[in-house]
Amino acid sequence: MSPIKTAPAELRADDEQLRAQYVEEVLALLYPGSGDQPVEYLVIPNARKPRLLVPADDRRVAAAAVRRYAEPQSRLARLKRDAVVTALRTGLSGLLLRDRLRLHPAADTIDAYLARALGTGLRLSVHIGPARANRKPVLQLLDAAGNTLAFAKLGTSALTRTLVRAEADALAAVGSAGLSAVQVPSVLHAGQWGEHEVLVQSALPVWLPRAPLTAPRLSAAMLEVARCCGTGRGTLGGSGYWARLRARLAAVADHAEGAALRTAADRVARVAGDVELQFGSWHGDWSPWNMASLAGAVLVWDWERFTPGVPIGFDALHHALQLGIGRSPSAGQAVNELVAAAPDLLLPFGVVHRQAVGVTALLYLIDLATRYVTDRQAEAGARLGVLGSWLLPVLVARVEAL
Repeated sequence: MSPIKTAPAELRADDEQLRAQYVEEVLALLYPGSGDQPVEYLVIPNARKPRLLVPADDRRVAAAAVRRYAEPQSRLARLKRDAVVTALRTGLSGLLLRDRLRLHPAADTIDAYLARALGTGLRLSVHIGPARANRKPVLQLLDAAGNTLAFAKLGTSALTRTLVRAEADALAAVGSAGLSAVQVPSVLHAGQWGEHEVLVQSALPVWLPRAPLTAPRLSAAMLEVARCCGTGRGTLGGSGYWARLRARLAAVADHAEGAALRTAADRVARVAGDVELQFGSWHGDWSPWNMASLAGAVLVWDWERFTPGVPIGFDALHHALQLGIGRSPSAGQAVNELVAAAPDLLLPFGVVHRQAVGVTALLYLIDLATRYVTDRQAEAGARLGVLGSWLLPVLVARVEAL
């Protein structure tokens, strides 16, 4: 679940400031009111660069929360994580982890709500994500021994409430589809706490030993998801997908980037509206940080963007783009590289016709960009929210070349 680590220095600085501000916002939300019983959290690694909040009064639970927060993406990150875990376990955290937050909330806290919903005592750690429109409180629920019981998400705005409800529906649909290559969380509780949507899902065993993830194995997992709600064939112009995309574009037509996307989509439809495509489902955000490869299955989480009835292959394109953004000198170059790689990426999904490959790649970029504009990612401070700085120029050039 870790964010991409390649933002320019000025964007990273902005993100750190926004994360720090968000800590205060999320704690006020989780622990409203005023009471006598204190709640205290350690800020990991510190208040200037907050990533995780863990209970300050229980070393074992705090250490377990850090240990299972997320799998570090590099050896240095693992060493830093392990150092924090050791400090918490041995009691040295008082020297190394000095930043704490103390609250005195009223009785109606999120802890109390979740304990009632699950019928058991629990402790929380709070993940602090990067600035983006769909950022929401993500809580790790632990028992007194430090075992991870579940994860909870809270929808606290119009957008995130919709996404939390959508993820509950997605997990129900995918969970009943009989998947074998992919393992998904199960829904333990879905409800409302005050005005906030709450989704509690089982904890996937991300702490188990990893297994190599070959390209064929990844494609097989994505293809299983693509087929899980059925598939169909048809032209772009006659598809339900095109009708839904047009409606989404119409909703953002008053936005400059939305208007450019609508023009691009209309040109794709005019030039290639009669190209036959295969339609199925996609996870919607199949990124390296939303999955883990074990020997028996590929674990995949964060299903809030799951959508049936899209051109098959979108997940492969999205995964490749996220990798490319992390590796390329610029995000715009990553988009160009994605379009060039589309024939190989889509081959395992049976998308082999040259026009079908090109249309699928362009539709994916239009779909992703439409999401960014609809969600107002730029206004939320998301580091890739300004599409004109990376995605739109490449997309417009590629569409004009059709």
